[in-house]
Amino acid sequence: MYLDHAATSPIRPEALAAMEEGFAIWANPSSPHAEGRKAKAALEDARARIKRSLGWDGEVIFTSGASEAAALALRNAKAGARLVSSVEHDCILGTVPDAERLPVAADGALDLEVLSEAVQRERPLVAVQHVNSETGNRQDLEAVMRIVSEAGGLLLADCAQSAGKMPLPPCDMAIVSAHKFGGPIGVGALLLSDYALLEPVGGHERGYRRGTENMPGVLGMAAALEAAGDTYVETDVMEPLDALGGSLGLADPTPYIRALSMPNMGASAQVMRLDMAGIAVSQGSACSSGTMKVSRVLEAMQVDPAVAANTIRVSVGWNTTRAEVERFCEVWLEMAGR
Repeated sequence: MYLDHAATSPIRPEALAAMEEGFAIWANPSSPHAEGRKAKAALEDARARIKRSLGWDGEVIFTSGASEAAALALRNAKAGARLVSSVEHDCILGTVPDAERLPVAADGALDLEVLSEAVQRERPLVAVQHVNSETGNRQDLEAVMRIVSEAGGLLLADCAQSAGKMPLPPCDMAIVSAHKFGGPIGVGALLLSDYALLEPVGGHERGYRRGTENMPGVLGMAAALEAAGDTYVETDVMEPLDALGGSLGLADPTPYIRALSMPNMGASAQVMRLDMAGIAVSQGSACSSGTMKVSRVLEAMQVDPAVAANTIRVSVGWNTTRAEVERFCEVWLEMAGR
């Protein structure tokens, strides 16, 4: 049973079929000949479909995934100081290691009073994750956007865990990753309200990104978004998990990611024992879970170190059933009982 969708979600059949069609259109979309123009037409059709599916009125720059989208925004935005929340993904913090870090409360919510003071400088760029990849906590980006825009700054929303699952928040730029909602690995996008927000770097995507577009991947991303529909996960799927206990107290949890702490058993031991029982979960973000270190996100939330060391992540997706969640709960309770 696969309950690690926050790391990557199985590809939807609609996305796989769209990619196969894309591979038949093998030419480079930037080539001027007939084959290239055919590929370009398919790419632009997918761009329009992605914008429509996401409800985005601005521009779309295709990337190799969330990490490249973050780097494009953080390095090339026409803005001043970079401010990032202390619970951001490693791809954000690693791109701007010297950025000012904004604290969060014990429930994971961004400290808006500190933010209001921090943005009082010349056009800052503020990066905040819409949904945290380790806890599922959702930030109030409407409130964040008001504070940032009133100060004349720009808001970069990391929507890797929310795009295709819930409406996009108000923001100037947004990060999207296809494989988090059933699209292919290796493709994503940077959404922006206007190209003028970025310094051009030359190359493709109207001069804002280097490297040939992954046209088959883009077609797969468009198909996955269209297949997502209005409800990403049925409301009853997570009910057994919510009744289990052990969840961290969060400001606004999402319906598809949970952080659970089991007394007297370390997270790595839980992950291994669950794997032996045929259940895939993780110790946290897939980008850092292999380190076996206590989560940096939980440290920023001031979670008791003993609780943090025993916390795992359970994340469901488009093909998860209630029966699978019930089975996980049975095994988890059996482990806890020992």
